[in-house]
Amino acid sequence: MVQVAVMGYGVVGSGVVEVLTQHVESIAKRTKEEIAIKYILDIRDFPDSPFQDKFTKNFEDILNDDEVKVVAEVMGGVNPAYDFTKRCLEKGKSVVTSNKELVATKGAELLKIAKENNVNYLFEASVGGGIPIIRPLSQCLAANDVIEIAGILNGTTNFILTKMIRENMSFEDALAMAQRLGYAERNPAADIEGHDASRKICILASLAYGRHVYPEYVNTQGITKITLEDVAYASSWGGVIKLIGQVKRLEDNTLDITVEPMLIEKNSQLANVDDVFNGILVRGDSTGDVVFYGKGAGKLPTASAVVADIMDCVKHLNKRKYLDWADGDGSIVKPYPETKYPVYIRAESDYDKQTVMSKVSDLFTNARAIVRANAEDKEIAFVTDDMTVNSQLEAIEALEKEGIKVLSKIRISDL
Repeated sequence: MVQVAVMGYGVVGSGVVEVLTQHVESIAKRTKEEIAIKYILDIRDFPDSPFQDKFTKNFEDILNDDEVKVVAEVMGGVNPAYDFTKRCLEKGKSVVTSNKELVATKGAELLKIAKENNVNYLFEASVGGGIPIIRPLSQCLAANDVIEIAGILNGTTNFILTKMIRENMSFEDALAMAQRLGYAERNPAADIEGHDASRKICILASLAYGRHVYPEYVNTQGITKITLEDVAYASSWGGVIKLIGQVKRLEDNTLDITVEPMLIEKNSQLANVDDVFNGILVRGDSTGDVVFYGKGAGKLPTASAVVADIMDCVKHLNKRKYLDWADGDGSIVKPYPETKYPVYIRAESDYDKQTVMSKVSDLFTNARAIVRANAEDKEIAFVTDDMTVNSQLEAIEALEKEGIKVLSKIRISDL
């Protein structure tokens, strides 16, 4: 029998306990070992819980118990999760986690400590929740050079954009609905400002390219400035707007990595990933495009991924799984102002549309006007060919000096 501990008894932690206790026999058959929960760490009291005898408020109970071989860290945040995880690894205990913030900010260090102590640090649930992506990327697709990874990595923002696209609902109303349904937190900033997706694409980039990419190196924009006018223009153009986390290896071996709203064509495999679902596309040199799809969050989907990592650790108690990357200093990341892509722009002006487009054509690469029904007379929108971000910003500044106010600028994706 292998004893494990669960640190945190929130939504995911309680799901981990539920899965482990309700699937004892099937888990034992697959791991060739029975797995038993010895401790559940939480600062709260749960007097009515059937697991009351397993609760502790003292982390040292877990750390100093040599019978505990695997620890599930499902607390969230960096502190005290980082300290607890580090000390468990140094003590010779394998750790599994769903904590995307911790892996994105401390992953290289914790993987190094795990290697030094011949234990495992696994985090399948940190990116896709119940969608398997870490293991397929590190094992099943290991023979490929990964050209690009891109995906809808946050269910909350995808739900909001779906409501805007399908039901012509304003951003504010869609966010309020997401909060009522429990898809968005009372403080939704991590989701709607893109930080959650940024942490996830950092983990995928670090794994795919072998160097830690920290969130501060990633251009991160949320969806708070997306309007129904932009949604309508995207439809006229032949696409939809999605919040995309993307990393692409460029010809000079730097990475173009970003999280931002993008226009994607309706025939893209990601265009019809709607509501709270996530979709992750991996583009390999041998496989071509492979897409992973499912609910990226939720109690039991995420818990199932955590338990799968626990089982993997039990199978590898005396040996390490090869899951590793080196630390990084940001030099592998292309400075965002130097990245190049086509762009959609919406503007307003008192000039007639022909005059505006004449000025636009002088500043932007191959600009083409797009129209929508019921547009204001002062409103104009257009799309361009590839331009560096620096060139886009210079052109926008010149346009505004001409009295043409830019209201929206959204990247056009090649997915």
